[in-house]
Amino acid sequence: MTAVESRPAGVLSESPVRRPFGARVKGFVALTKPRVIELLLMTTVPVMFLAAQGVPDLGLVLATCIGGYLSAGGAGAFNMYYDRDIDALMDRTSQRPLVTGMVSPRECLVFATALTVVSTVWFWFLVNPLSAMLSLGASLFYTVVYTMILKRRTAQNIVWGGIAGCLPVIIGWSAVRNEVSWASLILFLVIFFWTPPHYWPLSMKVKDDYERANVPMLPVVAGNKAVARQIVLYSWVMVGVSLLLQPLGYTGWFYTAVAVLCGGFWLKEAHALQARAKAGITGAKLKEMRLFHWSITYVSLLFTAVAIDPFLR
Repeated sequence: MTAVESRPAGVLSESPVRRPFGARVKGFVALTKPRVIELLLMTTVPVMFLAAQGVPDLGLVLATCIGGYLSAGGAGAFNMYYDRDIDALMDRTSQRPLVTGMVSPRECLVFATALTVVSTVWFWFLVNPLSAMLSLGASLFYTVVYTMILKRRTAQNIVWGGIAGCLPVIIGWSAVRNEVSWASLILFLVIFFWTPPHYWPLSMKVKDDYERANVPMLPVVAGNKAVARQIVLYSWVMVGVSLLLQPLGYTGWFYTAVAVLCGGFWLKEAHALQARAKAGITGAKLKEMRLFHWSITYVSLLFTAVAIDPFLR
């Protein structure tokens, strides 16, 4: 945001800052964590194609995406409100709107509350009540269970806190079918087991940030060897779960082929990271971000296959 001077981590803005309208708009958009929401919608929409066994009602898809953005955006804003103290201590988050003063804490709280209320009403009347309750549950879980309870207390924070990020898969299914099925639960578990090995490599990269903020992410309380071992364990379970859809009759050969190929490459990267960690390699040569970047590609390809598979059966 051009109107705010860069400041070092650990310094909250206490003096008034120039807050031009355009920069303010960008600040409020940043509160919703749009990059995270992009990933959530990337898993929601393909599941709607699977649930419809073809092209779902496009109006319903649009309504679900808008509702999902509002709901996840509200949760993201609540997260930034509660975490503004530790955000100021971390280089990665030191330019967030509440830290720079572009948005005040009161404005953020009102904004987050409004988004949560509007998203719940939106889902209830334009999608269905089940999806509305699931969406509200995901928002509350992320805000209360992850942000307020787990994040600062346990190294397993991202494991259980990641449940909130799994629920959009079920919401996508329920939006079309108005029910929860085994297919949606399997894909929920894929994202559940995907989340830790997706996030832990990034946590390894910015470990000093979390240590400075006294947040017990696994790389802070355990060595690289232990973290890499956990990454490999979760990766194997994730790949195994991803292959359950075909024998249960929900997908065909195309999804299965993509799941095997992408899962195989994931396991190769996970084991390579573990080998480097075991060898005592640190710093840039550890290349932990290779797995982080691949994890985003993996989930994109896997869920694209989820959407395409019904047309090839």
